[in-house]
Amino acid sequence: MPSPNASSTWLHLGAGSFHRAHQAWYLHRLRETGDTSWRLALANIRDDTGPLLHDLAAQHGAYTLETVDTAGHRAYTRVQSIDAVVPWDTELAALCEIGAAPDTRVISFTVTEGGYYLDQQHQLDATQPDIAADLRGGACTLYGALARLLHLRLQRGGAPLTLLNCDNLRHNGERFRSGLRQFLTLRGEPGDSDLIAWLDAYASTPNTMVDRITPRPTDTLRERVAAQTGWQDRCPVMAETFAQWVVEDDFRAGRPALERVGVEFVPSVLPYEEAKIRVLNASHSCIAWAGTLLGLHTIDESVAVPSIHRMACDYVTDDVIPCLTANQPSPIDLAAYRDTVLDRFANPHIRDTNQRVAADGFSKIPGFVTPTLAESFARGHVPLATAMLPALFFVFLEHWHAGTLPYAYQDGQFDPVAAQAMLEADDPVAVYCRNAALWGSLAGTETLTSLVRNAIEHVRAWLAVEQAATAG
Repeated sequence: MPSPNASSTWLHLGAGSFHRAHQAWYLHRLRETGDTSWRLALANIRDDTGPLLHDLAAQHGAYTLETVDTAGHRAYTRVQSIDAVVPWDTELAALCEIGAAPDTRVISFTVTEGGYYLDQQHQLDATQPDIAADLRGGACTLYGALARLLHLRLQRGGAPLTLLNCDNLRHNGERFRSGLRQFLTLRGEPGDSDLIAWLDAYASTPNTMVDRITPRPTDTLRERVAAQTGWQDRCPVMAETFAQWVVEDDFRAGRPALERVGVEFVPSVLPYEEAKIRVLNASHSCIAWAGTLLGLHTIDESVAVPSIHRMACDYVTDDVIPCLTANQPSPIDLAAYRDTVLDRFANPHIRDTNQRVAADGFSKIPGFVTPTLAESFARGHVPLATAMLPALFFVFLEHWHAGTLPYAYQDGQFDPVAAQAMLEADDPVAVYCRNAALWGSLAGTETLTSLVRNAIEHVRAWLAVEQAATAG
């Protein structure tokens, strides 16, 4: 529903379900309070959401959000915050036009952890083929696309701007900013040094934490929406009722008054993001890998298995909470947060798939798990519970190698040839533990290798017991 009174534009890059269940929904709620001063434009960097963008445009940006609580109560909201659906083109011309306009004051984006192309030291990995292509003038990554957009913005006056991450990368604003500066420095095209200077002077990149479980839409969702609303919505989304958005309040050109609809603006997002990444994201992956090994399809089915629930709970209780409270008290009740997260995972009505959550393990191990291992070792604690997570992923990869996974594994950082070579080596566990991209400074150490080797044996024993119980 276009907002004729809007004086400011928020451009979002990434037309997936999460944005529409989260940021667009918050902006919709703000509009419902009577604040129509911001318009939302939605675009995509790659041509992989063409049908979705077409359907959204045909519906004038409107779509249905179905939310469901743990009791199965469903609610339906017609979200009408998207004013412009930006058509994709090979040069990203339409996207750049909107991004370069001075009344565009916030550009946000949602990408996976692997979409930042950072190595274990959080430096831009210029060996990645997509990055290498963009360094030669392409625009298929976030860096290449934004470099093109921001050059045009600088040519047209360089109005101040906020670049806002909406994803699970730790220290996301800081690391994105560093990655973009490195990209521009490596590329070294005319005007890139001027663009770096402009970024330093006129652009902010606040850190954020976002949270809402959002499964992939299904045909069944469309049928429910039609039955409950009478609208044949071609692009509905579904999410749990819980939603959280914590943002550092550093906006260079103003922002919507989203605190009126529950967004938390804070001086530092660090304790919130660490809790979310380690408690929610890591345990989510743990449950998905374990559930997949047992032949289960969804997260709720998996966490209902007592041994899997205990595995996730022990990981948080034994290792994560001590790490996050080692130096100072957390502003979050971490034990209560753990219990809330596990209750959310148990929601049988979300039907979030193990396939979706198990994806991108080669990015999730270093981002979600390795910090807890390293911090535990540093304070003299042996993180037995945490070691079960990379052990589960290793056994998961063994099943991938054997062709016995029940679905196709998806991973933006996955090198199938290297994974096959690892699993066919004389000592696959040693090769796994030597991977610096996964383990950083722990890579190749006997401390890590011995811990993970023992944990893998525990996983295999656990799997044999669970499979025997099922067979019996």
